Amino acid sequence: MDIRLEFGKRVRELRARSGISQELLADRAGLDRTYISGIERGERNISLVNIEKIAAALNVSIEYLFSSERFSTNLAYLKKDFEVPFLERFKFHIDNSKKILAFQVYGLLTGENVDYMSKTLLRIASNFSEGELSIFVDHREMKASDGEPVVYSPEVAERAVLFQQKVISYGKQAVVLCNSEFMVHQMNYVTTISGIRDKATHLYGKDKDMIGKAYEMLDINGNDLIKPLR
Repeated sequence: MDIRLEFGKRVRELRARSGISQELLADRAGLDRTYISGIERGERNISLVNIEKIAAALNVSIEYLFSSERFSTNLAYLKKDFEVPFLERFKFHIDNSKKILAFQVYGLLTGENVDYMSKTLLRIASNFSEGELSIFVDHREMKASDGEPVVYSPEVAERAVLFQQKVISYGKQAVVLCNSEFMVHQMNYVTTISGIRDKATHLYGKDKDMIGKAYEMLDINGNDLIKPLR
């Protein structure tokens, strides 16, 4: 396949799994929308400078743009992705003995969903002393209605930064189970912006290995909420 066509498809799939329109990607990258459209159609011989701009706009490295991890080009964050109410897809659990606040999200998030989680979880976190609490997050099943992984939309990422900035004073460490390498890249970006990168570990790989590593880091043998997938 023509490398321009292949690269265009790659940009389109990462944009789609982020719920980003061509207009928004162009704005975030400082490029013209027609230029982004031409890239996705394989009509542009794109420069290294503009590849760097697009990678930054998608919150990934240039290297990841050329990785073998692939997705469909179906646009996520559509109305059908939110048919199941959020409260049926968001669960949390506090282990007071180990001082671990665990939560998991199935499906997609809106900015309002993040605000609700923030209020709920910060209310729990406020019962602990500074730097006492470990945060255990499960994003393995953050998928759209087509069953494929998604990452945060720009709005959700911005709200997540605000949440992390609020919870940082209570947090000793955060361990996040991700649904893809794409999410690992985005979470690295979000935690860097929020100022907790040194406290956060984002894991992706075989489920058993990922869970085992998380349990080891949290010094636990299991968790009532976050367990290996069957």
